Amino acid sequence: MTIFNFALIRSVRSLPNIILLLGLPAGVVVLPVGGWHGLPLGYHFYGVLLLFSASKLVHMIMEDRKNKILTRIGVAPVTHFKYLSLNLLAFALLLVGQSAVVTFGAWLLHADIFGSLIQLFSMFSVFSVTAISFSLAWCSMFRQPESSTAVMLGIIMVMALLGGTLFPIQAMPALLQKIAMLSPTYWLHKGIMLAKNGGLFTELLPPLGILLLFAIAFMLIGSRRKLA
Repeated sequence: MTIFNFALIRSVRSLPNIILLLGLPAGVVVLPVGGWHGLPLGYHFYGVLLLFSASKLVHMIMEDRKNKILTRIGVAPVTHFKYLSLNLLAFALLLVGQSAVVTFGAWLLHADIFGSLIQLFSMFSVFSVTAISFSLAWCSMFRQPESSTAVMLGIIMVMALLGGTLFPIQAMPALLQKIAMLSPTYWLHKGIMLAKNGGLFTELLPPLGILLLFAIAFMLIGSRRKLA
């Protein structure tokens, strides 16, 4: 079994992970319209769910680090880069698949709200990669998964507040609105609003590009620490 296949299988073999990856996204889709700017409530919250999902998946790498998994892989040589990249690729595939389900739900239930579902899926997909990279960077600063998880929950809530998930960004003081631009959730929310308006895809390039820059920066930080 390849590392990629193993990462996929172990990500979905526990009930909590199945609920996180499949059950909660289904709840996101069916939540009614009631958010600000005329968005369905679930699509306000989905960015936070992606962050939680990414954190849950990446913490399996922390468990591998804690348990010295590289010494158990066997006689075949496996580099840190290969093990890390294949795990992250599997996690990204799962979250992009989750985003496809949520986007399909938008087509079924909210097609009259979103002007471009392709743009919506693009934002969710790129943010999925950013969320995984952020979780990797965060976990690289801790040795124990328990410590990382406890603090991570608070960080995600702060990102949700700054990103316009829990209340409109425009309701924040001007200084906080500028600080919010340092959070990936801000650019996700901006992209969602562009997808709702259904303008030209070129209008979506700035938030997509900034999220990709975030992902690259977080990946460089998180990949510096060796698994073993």
